[in-house]
Amino acid sequence: MSATAFDQHHPPAPELIDRCVHCGFCLPTCPTYALWGSEPDSPRGRIFLMKIATEQGAAMTPEWVHHFDTCLGCMACMTACPSGVDYAKLIEATRAQIARRHPRSLAERVYRKWIFATFTRPERLRLLRAPMRLYQQTGLAALVRRSGILKLLPAQVRALDELMPPVAALEPTPRTTTPRAPRGTRVGMLLGCVQREFLSGVNAATARVLAAEGYEVIAPPEQPCCGALLMHAGEEAGAVALARRMIDVFEQAKVDLVAMNAGGCGSHMKEYAHLLRDDPAYAGRAKRFAESCRDVSELLAAAPAQAIRQPLRLRVGYHDSCHLQHAQRVQAQPRALLAAIPGVELVEIPEPAICCGSAGIYNLVQPETAATLGDRKAAAIAPLGVDVIATGNPGCIFQLQSALERLGHRTPVRHTIQILDASIGGQQV
Repeated sequence: MSATAFDQHHPPAPELIDRCVHCGFCLPTCPTYALWGSEPDSPRGRIFLMKIATEQGAAMTPEWVHHFDTCLGCMACMTACPSGVDYAKLIEATRAQIARRHPRSLAERVYRKWIFATFTRPERLRLLRAPMRLYQQTGLAALVRRSGILKLLPAQVRALDELMPPVAALEPTPRTTTPRAPRGTRVGMLLGCVQREFLSGVNAATARVLAAEGYEVIAPPEQPCCGALLMHAGEEAGAVALARRMIDVFEQAKVDLVAMNAGGCGSHMKEYAHLLRDDPAYAGRAKRFAESCRDVSELLAAAPAQAIRQPLRLRVGYHDSCHLQHAQRVQAQPRALLAAIPGVELVEIPEPAICCGSAGIYNLVQPETAATLGDRKAAAIAPLGVDVIATGNPGCIFQLQSALERLGHRTPVRHTIQILDASIGGQQV
């Protein structure tokens, strides 16, 4: 038996590693390769590092780990790959090994634990609303930024300040929203964590649109975090526990389908069957749950529209969420929904396959690279002269808004469902 750097709990599968023929089709779509042109920071380079760790026992040195830490997990390589390499499963398995076997510095461990203990707990995020509002509305934020003190602080702290969303009034989503003309389908709705507290209007709009299209909407407030942030960062045990709770909640709600309005969360929930494959009590239930999951644009585009769309005179630039387009393979549906609104001119953004730099917690743990990618995306958007940017993921909304503002542009960034909701309700975006 060959030496290996990995333990025996779900190491990167050799049969998946061996599917990579190192053709290089992934290179132009990989954000880190596009920035640095470094082979170990490309998908095929990272797969080669997995291979030598599997077959030769290459040590998890800080340099080896760094190449996986810098991966955004955007899965653009999967769309480009002619061999069908499932890079998502490979990178998540590798990161889980790193989380268990590589000792990080104390400062990094504390910071990551704070992120996971905060951003996966809506009740804790709610506690942050008051101090954030105070910081923003008293002028303290403007004073801090003018003083230059942020330049003396770590990049992670500067990123938290730049990405901080305006604290708006919460727009509650009812547990049950009754449809106007029932289709006879009962849809559970994901509320999310950050979105529940800082983009609550997206959830409220999602419920309104689904109800307008004939779906009974059930949004259980007791639903937990889906676990995507944890799993994408290698924290497998925590993700497994949250997946079990999520399945329990929606089974008890007795829904036919589960609608999701966050690209990263949705891609993870569709993989619950793989995540819980070893759990005899949940494996079958996870498979049924995953098969019931739909992105909201996917669900709406699959049936004839019932609600009348009112005209919106807007040039809309559509930004593909990476996990929506590459992991879930949902690209045409949101475009079709937007294009069907009278008066909307849909504008494509250059380099649609390249990530904006949000990528879960990436813009918090790799802030310099994330900002570079955000600025690249904002620079591509600025000359288009659009009235609004539409996208399907909360992280993208924060990242793009921050990057556009750094370049001096005030183009608003909205969720696709908010634009559809405005049209159905006869409101302004």
